[in-house]
Amino acid sequence: MALWRTVPNLEQLNASQKNTIGELLDIRFEAFDDDSLTASMVIDHRTHQPYGLLHGGASVVLAESVGSMASYLCIDASKFYCVGLEVNANHLRGLRSGRVTAVAKAIHIGRTTHVWDIRLSSDEGKASCVSRLTMAVVPLGQAAPAN
Repeated sequence: MALWRTVPNLEQLNASQKNTIGELLDIRFEAFDDDSLTASMVIDHRTHQPYGLLHGGASVVLAESVGSMASYLCIDASKFYCVGLEVNANHLRGLRSGRVTAVAKAIHIGRTTHVWDIRLSSDEGKASCVSRLTMAVVPLGQAAPAN
């Protein structure tokens, strides 16, 4: 059985990036299967650090974007919303150009929290970053937990 409460619609997911950091960094939702969601991001002047490498913070933006959207697809959005509680990232390899691809897979889908394993890789499939994202599932009308 698929993980998703709402079947991912890639066209709608990509349209949701309009006027967000996702649009600025050219984040694109590209694929899904029963237990993962995949997105990619451009590697160019928008995402470089001063030495011409993919900025670690940009990798984290991609990881949190794909993981957050995956959480959203697992909840009843008429009753809940999701917010990030914690994100970490281990940067394994520098990338200079192309696109970096992130695949989010659930570690834990609970009533109040979701935890995602997100693997980023180069166009050649080489690992560049490993990230873990914890999301809070919050009832609508209730304030998000303080960070």
